[in-house]
Amino acid sequence: MRTALVVGASGLVGSALVRMLLKSIHYNQVHILVRKELHRTNKKLVQHVVDFDQLATLPFDFKVDDAFCTLGTTIAKAGSQDAFTRVDHDYVIAFAEKALSIGAKGCYVVSSMGANPKSRIFYSRVKGQMEEKLKTLNFPGLAIFRPSLLLGPRTEKRAGEKFSGYMMKALDFMIPSKYKAIHVDKVAKKMVEVALKDEKGVHILESDKLQ
Repeated sequence: MRTALVVGASGLVGSALVRMLLKSIHYNQVHILVRKELHRTNKKLVQHVVDFDQLATLPFDFKVDDAFCTLGTTIAKAGSQDAFTRVDHDYVIAFAEKALSIGAKGCYVVSSMGANPKSRIFYSRVKGQMEEKLKTLNFPGLAIFRPSLLLGPRTEKRAGEKFSGYMMKALDFMIPSKYKAIHVDKVAKKMVEVALKDEKGVHILESDKLQ
């Protein structure tokens, strides 16, 4: 039996992921790091209310096998490029380092289509820099997931993404598989499947490999 550690559990992919981990016969405990406790109960679930700025110094007294990171925000929601970088880069790296220190052999991280540390697009550049830093941590197994536009039950309104989702569904037959919108359940399912394979090395899965 395995123990999972998840950050980003309240988000679109994260909530789907936690649901699947709790249902999985392969995991007997699922630890989640949250800013405030979620209204969710399960005998496998252990919630840790934490200050994300203090992730590196948190004194965890448990061990984990698999670390899942689904953290992500937008510049609009974060309020500035610096705040966005703190969430999508700094918190991700701090989480990964903490997970490694408590025994995680595999790290499974949601990034973004187009991630590139040399991109002229700020969002894609930060995601790419995050990926490059993760590679230096030397996890036995690291899998990076780069989904296209995510479909699913959002708790926040993002009019632009909602419209894009409708358009991508309507034009699905014309869009190359790599760029098609993808439902969060498919991303979460693939993350669990990849984790259970225990593959060594670095693996990058573009959106068409998550379908």
